[in-house]
Amino acid sequence: MCGIAAIFDPHAPQSGAASIRAMMDIVRYRGPDDEGYASFANADASVSIFSGIDTPKPGTDEPLAYTPDQTVVDGNPGGSFLWLGHRRLAILDISPGGHQPMCSSDKDVWIVYNGEVYNYIELREELKLLGRSFNSESDTEVILAAYQQWGADCLRHFNGMFAFVLFDRKRRKLFAARDRFGVKPLYYWASPDGCLAFASEIKQFTVLQGWSPRLNGQRAYDFLNWGITDHTSETLFEGVFQLKNGEALELTLGVDNSPPLVAPGRQAPAYSWYDLQPVNFSGDYADAVENVRSLLTDSIRLRLRADVAVGSCLSGGLDSSSIVCIMNALLREQNAHSLQKTFSARAEVKEFDEKEFIDEVTRTTAVQSYDVYPPFEELFDTLDTITWHQDEPFGSTSIYAQWHVFKLAAANEVKVILDGQGADEQLAGYHNYFGTWFAQLVREARWIRLAREISATRRVHGYSVVWAIKQAANNLIPDWLRQPLRHWVGKSSARNNLINLGVLKARPLDPFVNAGASSAKSVQEQSRIQLVATTLQMLLHWEDRDSMAHSIEARVPFLDFRLVEFILGLPDDYRINAGITKRVLRDAMRGVLPERVRMRMDKLGFVTPEESWLRERNPEEFRAALDAAINASQRVIEPRARDLLNQMIAGTKPFSFQIWRLISFGAWMRVFKVQV
Repeated sequence: MCGIAAIFDPHAPQSGAASIRAMMDIVRYRGPDDEGYASFANADASVSIFSGIDTPKPGTDEPLAYTPDQTVVDGNPGGSFLWLGHRRLAILDISPGGHQPMCSSDKDVWIVYNGEVYNYIELREELKLLGRSFNSESDTEVILAAYQQWGADCLRHFNGMFAFVLFDRKRRKLFAARDRFGVKPLYYWASPDGCLAFASEIKQFTVLQGWSPRLNGQRAYDFLNWGITDHTSETLFEGVFQLKNGEALELTLGVDNSPPLVAPGRQAPAYSWYDLQPVNFSGDYADAVENVRSLLTDSIRLRLRADVAVGSCLSGGLDSSSIVCIMNALLREQNAHSLQKTFSARAEVKEFDEKEFIDEVTRTTAVQSYDVYPPFEELFDTLDTITWHQDEPFGSTSIYAQWHVFKLAAANEVKVILDGQGADEQLAGYHNYFGTWFAQLVREARWIRLAREISATRRVHGYSVVWAIKQAANNLIPDWLRQPLRHWVGKSSARNNLINLGVLKARPLDPFVNAGASSAKSVQEQSRIQLVATTLQMLLHWEDRDSMAHSIEARVPFLDFRLVEFILGLPDDYRINAGITKRVLRDAMRGVLPERVRMRMDKLGFVTPEESWLRERNPEEFRAALDAAINASQRVIEPRARDLLNQMIAGTKPFSFQIWRLISFGAWMRVFKVQV
């Protein structure tokens, strides 16, 4: 929805205006429809409200309490210890009534907020009954009223995606929070001179005094070796942290010569306000199917709330197709289905092209369908731009395909997109769930069921018995044995001779082991880990940056907490059974989806033919990109990485995304001028 920033700096109050404006200008694409600023001066925290170049003129009605009355100017006003900045992508209440920073009617509580609280209409009615009044139709005002009514517990009332910084003037308290699953980002950084800054994107800190980008070697190792980011509060930038999913932070602001709120390079005292727990389920399978259909439908209904055009991604897979078809049925009830648009990535290489499944869905729904072939010719020309927007390196060229999908949506004037992130993690959609499932049956000594499951997986997917045994063993064996065995069979292991651990000053640890993912005792446990600690956080990061780079809000219906908690509480074989993943969703979509889509067992998503590009299309461009990465990496990437690339090109080594990770990492170090 937006871009936000906050700067607390009691020691250099004169520089706040220039700093906050620079932080918002650098992410104008997150909110080109409006901008606003508020500053607070010691000692009574008196407030000044400012507009910017993109601030629309107020309406003819009486000014609201947060309507700007002056234009932000460098160095004005003096004496301000706190600045709030906002860039708005207008989605709900697109009038000036939705302007931010917004305050309560008594001007005691101020907020800058990014996201959507989808149940804001129901909450507003509840709060009215409790005596609260409202001046706008925005969900932002509902957050303010909810905070005044319930304090920090307001978070538990929200169904949505959000990241915000709120200032309670009377208590001199800064309250920052992030939604349950981390759909919307929130970072913070403490400068060497005592400034504490919050932002939607890391690049916003690059304009601040004292910024000096240095590499976080351990997190760089996690990415380069294991292909994972966003699994901790740390980032690849040393000293830059994020509030994790479901975390909040409360700080009491001092004055003048108070010690820094957060020391440079140290984490803030955040706390978890949300702990994902399964809802106890007591019905039968038919009840589960009905509840999944009902909860997903209601989630999509809420996420259609917007005062602008809403479309959807469509890969042709089960998840995105379910959203498109349910969305179509809901829009038909409103006689608005003719406005529905879908956006898809295609591939010229047939094995990566999902046209036949996309066409099945679009024929069934009669939506306006748009597709794009992400061109290889633009891949390396676009790399630096995408890297800049992503803030950190990314794991494969699927992010490039997603980039083009959002670019296509923006060209067709769609500002909100529904997408299927989160379904695989809660519904056991990834095929590595088979290993966990088999190991679970071994632990439970259910030998006959295990034999049936392995046989079914072979029949449905063509996986061999040897493959099944290896998958189960990877879950069952202890870590001290797992790592050397993974190295022996050529899989990622803790030690990697393509990266220099000495330069990184990193320890060869497996982050998936630390998260418990490698030895999850059940499908439910693995789902929970992927949702809150590993895979999902990284995917949401990539989606947020790709979408917001094109001024588009991405909404993810599968991450409605009611749906996630319900599915997590189901018996494991409701999700994975007889070689079939996402079993309960497939049955919930009976009669909703075309059968070919509902029961397709292969899995692609918005992929590119990266293997074909590397081996056949133009291997020399990959060689040149890897050379550039080695040179930019300041000895982090070993020159012997060229040998692996040559072996992949020749076909003597299997294709993997490791080469792309090295290329992306080098581009990131170059673009952000990161020093080891």
